[in-house]
Amino acid sequence: MKVSTRNTLLGKVKKIEHGSVNSEVIVELPGGLELVSIITKSSAENLGLQIGKEVMALIKATNVMIATND
Repeated sequence: MKVSTRNTLLGKVKKIEHGSVNSEVIVELPGGLELVSIITKSSAENLGLQIGKEVMALIKATNVMIATND
């Protein structure tokens, strides 16, 4: 597999919460940090996601916004 995404993070599925349309997938990265992704329920099923499965989180963003409370 080749992708243009520069931000690729390896981790394991820690938790999956299925809704009627979307699924919230929590991926635990090395060192214990967690990443949360919302994907369609059908995508989660097609990927065969389950707790402990090794996955890649691919992050491609054109904008990153930063805010303060000042």
